[in-house]
Parts: sequence; C-alpha cells; structure tokens
Amino acid sequence: MKSKDLASAVRSLSLLLLCSATCALAQDRKPVHFSGLINDYSPLSATVKGSPWEMHGQWSMDLHLESGTADFSADMTMSGYGKTATGAVDPTQPLVNPHTHHIRLTNRRITWNMTGCPGYLPPATLAGFQINGTVSLLTGNGSIAPFETDPPSSTLQVCVTGGDDIRYSLPNSNVTLVFGGPATTHFGSQAIHGVVRKPEPFAERW
Repeated sequence: MKSKDLASAVRSLSLLLLCSATCALAQDRKPVHFSGLINDYSPLSATVKGSPWEMHGQWSMDLHLESGTADFSADMTMSGYGKTATGAVDPTQPLVNPHTHHIRLTNRRITWNMTGCPGYLPPATLAGFQINGTVSLLTGNGSIAPFETDPPSSTLQVCVTGGDDIRYSLPNSNVTLVFGGPATTHFGSQAIHGVVRKPEPFAERW
C-alpha cells in the first residue's frame, strides 16, 4: 500500500473511532463536560473603546448528547493599558480599568463541524464542533454590561477544535469565542482564543 493511501486509511479509521465514541457517549445519556482557560488580547481598534484589552478567564461547557444541545459559561477578567505622552499604548502601564465579565450561552444546538469557525495558522486544527446563539447573560462587574441591551442581544459563537488523529494528537484542544452585536464594541469582532483541558468522560474512552 502506498504511503498516501495508508495515511488516508488511518485518517478514515480515526474519524470512525471519533464518531463511535460520540455515539457511545450519547447512548450513556450523560453530559460531556469540557473546561479550560482563556488568555488573549483584543487589538487596538477605533471601534473598541479602551482597547487594547488583556483578557484572562476560565470557561466550561456541558454537552447534552441525548438532546444535541450544550450550555456554555465563561468568567473573565479584563484590563487595559495606559498611554505615553504621545498617546501611544504603553505596555509598562498595565491593569488600567480592570473589570470582570460573566458570560452564558444556554441550551444551544450543537453543530458537528467547523464551518465558519476561525482558522489557525499552521499547525491548523482539523476537526471540531460549535454552538452559536444569543447570549443569555453578559455582565460587567456583576451587572448587565453597559454595552449590552436588556434583554441581551449580543451573539456568541463557541468553537472547540483540535486534531483528527486520536493516536498522536488531541481531538479537542482549542476553543475560540467570537462575539456579534453590541458586544463587539467591547470585545471586538476577532476570535478570542483559549485552551481545552481534558474533558472528563473522554479521558476514559479516548
């Protein structure tokens, strides 16, 4: 068998095993729990007040495979930077306007592909899933965020992606958050990046 054919066969087998594991979990009817960290920066932008922002936080997601839905939550700290005498961003003056955000996206349908998810420079992520919808909660220091409507109208796309070979890679390793609507005036419209910790049920089966 040619090396190219062998690689194709191995990839097909890996994807089959991934699907089989997902089906087995669905039959168990137990939520699959994911969690991880968020660490990123928003770019300097005239449309994002106070930017650039530094963002750190933690997130979690429960996949209800029986119903095909998921619940996502994130808790973040954000802070900006001071300016030089010429008005440029000064990285020696961090922790300007520190504040917190709590974000919830509940009972959203799981889409089992990466269509429309942010891409990565090499090495690229090769497989994943996503949820999308209007946030159910978006706070600023505990109250509804000043840029948000009441009730919330900002949208959020959450993509969990990773490798597609279960032998030498992780199927779920990266997470991205992309906001739409009023939230873009604070977080920006770019992808916010984070990492996935090992999901609880997948650790035993994968």
